[in-house]
Amino acid sequence: MTFSLDALRRWPDVEAPDLVAADAADRLLLDESALVRAGLSDGDLVVIGDGYGALTLGAAADGGRGIRVHQDPLTGERALAANAERFGLAGAFTSMPLSPGLVRDARAVLLRLPRSLDALDDVAGLIAAHAAPDVAVFAGGRLKHMSVAMNDVLRRRFGRVDVTHARQKSRALIAREPHDGSDPSPRRTTHDGIVVCAFGGAFAGASIDIGTRFLLEHLPAPRGGDAIDFACGTGVVAATLALRHPDLRVIASDQSAVAVASATETVRANGVSDRVDVVRDDMLGTQPDAGAGFIALNPPFHSGSAVHEGIAPRMFADAARVLRPGGELWTVWNSGLRYRAALERTVGPTRQIARNAKFTVTASTRA
Repeated sequence: MTFSLDALRRWPDVEAPDLVAADAADRLLLDESALVRAGLSDGDLVVIGDGYGALTLGAAADGGRGIRVHQDPLTGERALAANAERFGLAGAFTSMPLSPGLVRDARAVLLRLPRSLDALDDVAGLIAAHAAPDVAVFAGGRLKHMSVAMNDVLRRRFGRVDVTHARQKSRALIAREPHDGSDPSPRRTTHDGIVVCAFGGAFAGASIDIGTRFLLEHLPAPRGGDAIDFACGTGVVAATLALRHPDLRVIASDQSAVAVASATETVRANGVSDRVDVVRDDMLGTQPDAGAGFIALNPPFHSGSAVHEGIAPRMFADAARVLRPGGELWTVWNSGLRYRAALERTVGPTRQIARNAKFTVTASTRA
């Protein structure tokens, strides 16, 4: 099959007519980097933040090989792999964690700009510390998600930052002359006796978001000695449950690599690593049917940068699969989203536990 950005799919992530797998920012980055990429040897190119494979496979279709890739969401990794198989490009790249090995001696980096300035600083510092001295970083995104502060973050790590003209509501920043590199380290704060650790880009950072706070106020002691913190983020719920209930074993699960890294640090900082297992998973795909007695969930409502209400119902369905009969799903959600009917339909009888001006906490019992 001839490679085409228009033919890329988002699967296994949410797919809908208004959700695309490649956009104008991907095309701009490929165009702006084309001359530099043409002079690279195998293994010189790194791609960070590729949504569903547009940058990686676009570069591979131009002849790039040995491409090192990091994507934060596990669904992004799987979409890249699936798209690569369709186009016969599966051998052109390797997916890797965000670590020194990802960028060591790289001469070009294609980067989709993260919204979080802390996340950008983590990535920029890593590149500056370990990439080749002549590395060129092509960082781009949609104008509506970019800010002048991103230029400032890059200038702290690179001696030269050029800004391209806008095209189709997208822009690229091109950074060269790396300096003052450093490996990412988690930010750390303490809230109500809980130590929260967060690498750049983790939801809510090293704070506790108000929805999670409201859920924590009402969580009971799980019955049966086990619990799952589903979409765990920085692991606050998992660590709190383990601290409150010394005999409890907890699984903290998230598809985000930065969330898993942050949660691992959070449970370690709170001294509960021996009873909390942190896993990177698409939904609860690695968990067996009817194996859990208690799940806590603060569902996200973003797919990448897009708001989409189809995410939470998929999570409810997987929670229902994993809960054993009589098990409970405790969920906090923005009251305006009206999830109760979906919970009743998908999981089972659902009762309201608490409600304030913004959030609702419910408990759904698996039938």
